[in-house]
Amino acid sequence: MTTAESTKAASRLTPRTMLGGALLLILLVLPVALPLFQVTLLTNIMIFSIVVVGLVLLTGMLGLTSFGQAAFMGVGAYTTALLTTKYGWNPWLALPAGMGATGLIAWLLGLMTLRMQGHYLPLATIAWGMSLYYIFGNTPLLGGFTGLTDIPPISFFGTPLTSPRQYAYLTLFCLLLVMTLSAFLLQSRMGRAMRALRGGPVVAEAFGVNNFRLKVEVFVLSALSAALAGWLYAHSQRFVNPTPFSLSAGIEYLFMGVVGGIQHILGAVFGATLITYLREWLQDFLPKLLHAQGNFEVIVFGVLVILTLQWARRGLWPLIERVLPQDRIRILPESQPFASRAKPAVGTPLLSVQHAVKQFGGLKAVNDVSFDLKAGEILGLIGPNGAGKSTMFNLITGVNPATSGQITFAGQEISQASTGTIHRLGMSRTFQHVHLLPDLTLLENTMMGGFARAKAGMVRSMLHLERAEEAALQHEALRQLERVGLGAQAFELAGNLALGQQRILEVARALVADPTLLLLDEPAAGLRYGEKQELSALLKRLRGEGVTILIVEHDMDLVMNLVDRLVVMNYGQKLAEGTPAQIRDNKDVREAYLGVDMTEEGAA
Repeated sequence: MTTAESTKAASRLTPRTMLGGALLLILLVLPVALPLFQVTLLTNIMIFSIVVVGLVLLTGMLGLTSFGQAAFMGVGAYTTALLTTKYGWNPWLALPAGMGATGLIAWLLGLMTLRMQGHYLPLATIAWGMSLYYIFGNTPLLGGFTGLTDIPPISFFGTPLTSPRQYAYLTLFCLLLVMTLSAFLLQSRMGRAMRALRGGPVVAEAFGVNNFRLKVEVFVLSALSAALAGWLYAHSQRFVNPTPFSLSAGIEYLFMGVVGGIQHILGAVFGATLITYLREWLQDFLPKLLHAQGNFEVIVFGVLVILTLQWARRGLWPLIERVLPQDRIRILPESQPFASRAKPAVGTPLLSVQHAVKQFGGLKAVNDVSFDLKAGEILGLIGPNGAGKSTMFNLITGVNPATSGQITFAGQEISQASTGTIHRLGMSRTFQHVHLLPDLTLLENTMMGGFARAKAGMVRSMLHLERAEEAALQHEALRQLERVGLGAQAFELAGNLALGQQRILEVARALVADPTLLLLDEPAAGLRYGEKQELSALLKRLRGEGVTILIVEHDMDLVMNLVDRLVVMNYGQKLAEGTPAQIRDNKDVREAYLGVDMTEEGAA
């Protein structure tokens, strides 16, 4: 091994990696060292952890609350129980069958329910979770509420895993596999897309994410995780009945995630361990304390969840993680950078809006507006509050389809096109209100802008086969951070930046998409004078590098000294169009928007 190779290998032995290795070593020893009862309890904890890791992806990353994971676990358990007891299948063959059945049910339920917003989705998961529970209990083939018994043990190379110690190692392997695949996924473009979608559908779609498809894929993935847990549970207990797969069990899995840390894979394991051990202790302690029998531990769990949401909303694991050594992001070697998009020649038509109309009921927010934007210029879109600027911006970016009229970008009609389609044509944007992921670094936030330039999906991401694309995204993001003056802060958390720097970061994220047209929605809002000057200098430099810019802005001093041309809107209509000097001298504009002192302001 060369000196360079030794240095590279040593750099991977970070404190966090060594800590993970120590924890793994402890887990390998526990099934041998613990008493049998504790080994069985450890096996159950690992099975529950597999379910909760799926909730980390669905609820923690994507923001979709589900109370039905126990029901999906039941589908996996009942499928393997039925096939192995009634039809003589080998348990290893029943595993893909159970996961296939669970995936199909989850896919169908996802298509029906994942378009729901707000509290309707959690209510829907409660409904189908209860439905599956009663299907399990009222189907004679599945043994009714008595269940199925005499489930055969899993054999490994001809050896039945009948000992709890042996089975614990199989469960540990499955848990580590699920954790590894999930960690790889969260480190990929798909993981960043999941986090972006949690922040709002408009943000994710702006970078080419198919929101509904991503929701369905993660929903199915979390269900498959639960199905694997169900398979392990069925062959561990050697019988199944509906009770472990009820709505209350689904709520308890969600409790584990919330208490442990629903946005952290290790938080899932910590939560499952804490709740399971606490339940065992409370079931012994509370009846003796109260001199009565009952499920009093549920009351304690409810209080624990309330206290967690009040004092540690991200769960308990992040509190532990604060004292753990933090690893720096490892920059991958770039083998093949992304190809750059061909830029149109300066002065050629790039964006054309002709007689655009957007009507909401009886209100015409945009009424017969027309203007053109040529490559290599900065065009400002201004007007008083309620003039229709934001609506026009949304028509161009595909957030809202035009009621009538024609919008053409890069020679293609986009009046009815989706946001993702328009983005892939070469249009990128920032937002009026900053939309960043504050818990991620500047580098990771910026990489989100290149989502549409990469191709790796869920499977490749989980198998870590997207490293070449990830390397290209990393280096492109670093180049754009350097371009906007934030290169030295690439590994800092975005939430630690001042507002002005956050807006600059949004520009860098948009530039990673390699756009031919950059749209800025009030980029100077909330900035101090010096920050506005820096923003103006950056935009002028980008124009000089061939980036065409459309800016919606209220700050007249910034706009008048920045843009090449202006389009003024008022009451949904185009009031005027021209150079800053022409707009400054336009009597109608001064009366309607700029005010009689605008000439003096511009001169100053």
